[in-house]
Amino acid sequence: MLRKTIETLLNDALEEREDLFLIDFTMGEDNSISVIIDGDHGVTVDDCVFISRAIEHNIDREEHDFSLEVASGGATAPLIHARQYKKNIGRDLEIRTKEEEVTGQLTKATDTHITLEWKAREPKPVGKGKVTVQKEAEIAYQDIVEAKVMIKF
Repeated sequence: MLRKTIETLLNDALEEREDLFLIDFTMGEDNSISVIIDGDHGVTVDDCVFISRAIEHNIDREEHDFSLEVASGGATAPLIHARQYKKNIGRDLEIRTKEEEVTGQLTKATDTHITLEWKAREPKPVGKGKVTVQKEAEIAYQDIVEAKVMIKF
């Protein structure tokens, strides 16, 4: 009952703020609620407060005892939704698929796949030595096991 109410309140809040989207929602046996959100332009403290109030102010504390945590995924959290890829175009990603690991710059993100570009050293076609070549790969979301943004300092 409480879970259904919270899901409805959360969905209503996210419909009101279309720039925000849900990454994860969990509810423990002890009514500990965790909501992880992301946004097309990042997530601010005010965004988390907005979602928290949308839930907390519409549930009677006399009737239900619960704890609520609303947070952003964070810089090191894996990418899950296509919207996350789209907002990270131009950044370097580390992608792990079932067959390989690829690190490159995200240059394109559609509804079905992403495109990564990177430079690699390969043997020369003729003679000794290596040459730097530009590589590109299209990877379907369904093939991605894990994707993380590479943070540079």
